[in-house]
Amino acid sequence: MDTEIRDNPDQRRYELFADGALAGFAAYRVRDGLTVITHSEVDNAYRGKGLGSILARQTLDLLREQSARVVPACPFFAKYVAEHPEYEDLIEA
Repeated sequence: MDTEIRDNPDQRRYELFADGALAGFAAYRVRDGLTVITHSEVDNAYRGKGLGSILARQTLDLLREQSARVVPACPFFAKYVAEHPEYEDLIEA
C-alpha cells in the first residue's frame, strides 16, 4: 500500500492517503510557534493495518523537515513519541 502525508492548512490537519484515498488525519493548531497535534484518526476501513503509526511517523517526519517544534497533545501521538525516541528532538515539553 502506497501512503502519502499532505498538509491541509485550511482544515488544520495532516492527511494520510493510502493508495490515493484519504485514510486518516492528524489535526493540529499552531500556538506560540509550536505545532500542537490535538487529535488523530484513521478511517474504520483502514484500521488494523498499521496506518496510525504511519500517520504519526510521516507527520513527524514532515514536521522535522519544516524545523517545527511539536507538542503531542493527542494521546496516540504522545505514546508514539514515547516509544520512538528518535523524535525527542522535535518535542517541546
